[in-house]
Amino acid sequence: MGKDHLDIMEKLFSIKGKSALITGGSSGIGLMIARGFVEAGATVYISSRKAKVCQEVADELSKIGRCFAFPADMNSADDRKALVEEISQREGKLSILINNAGANWGAPIEEYSDEAFAKVMSLNVNAVFSLTRDLLPLLENAGSAEEPARVINIGSMDGIHVPVVQETGTFGYSASKAAVHHLTKTLAVELGPRNITVNAIAPGFFPSKMTAWVLEQYGENIKAACPLNRIGKPDELIGIAIYLASKAGAYTNGTVTPIDGGTHLSKK
Repeated sequence: MGKDHLDIMEKLFSIKGKSALITGGSSGIGLMIARGFVEAGATVYISSRKAKVCQEVADELSKIGRCFAFPADMNSADDRKALVEEISQREGKLSILINNAGANWGAPIEEYSDEAFAKVMSLNVNAVFSLTRDLLPLLENAGSAEEPARVINIGSMDGIHVPVVQETGTFGYSASKAAVHHLTKTLAVELGPRNITVNAIAPGFFPSKMTAWVLEQYGENIKAACPLNRIGKPDELIGIAIYLASKAGAYTNGTVTPIDGGTHLSKK
């Protein structure tokens, strides 16, 4: 690749020097994106409920770049407030917010309790709205008309179509992710004029702790339902996140992008 090609790639896709907060950043999709962002030169703050794991992951990622742990439960208003204050003191602005922390619950409909449904909706939807709202001053400090701040919400292909694996009964999860997709569009219209873009990624199945049991039980069905006959690879998720966070994605606003090999189109 010639120098001109390298220059254009750097110009379009660099996130070097940007600051990013990734909730649920110590495992699964959050960790995949955190690792990709650290490798790309961003300063990354990861947050998750488990303090020990969060710190261990940050220490590991710090070997390749700048990564800091701040344990917090996104369902706790006090924890969210402390997280916002911490980033305010360290940075004064925030280039990228990735709302990734989430929960799932699987049970037959007769056994799916009100408490389970409420817990999933609270973390997957309410906390996304609340944290985004509370971080607006820092996002506005980072954004400009030419280079807006970015909010990237992690939705799901299950918020686009009826889940492929229906045996698990994930009613709250699919409903919550559909809500995240619509919230993304609403926030994009509201915050665009304030130099903040809001987009969502709707992943299919990727290898993670959350999907391990489902993949073990229904892996062949999951692959068969995907036109590409496989699950996703971490780089394929990192790539779309870097696009949305970089200069290349500065004019992309209010989108929900499925990264699922076309599974949301298929009902094999």
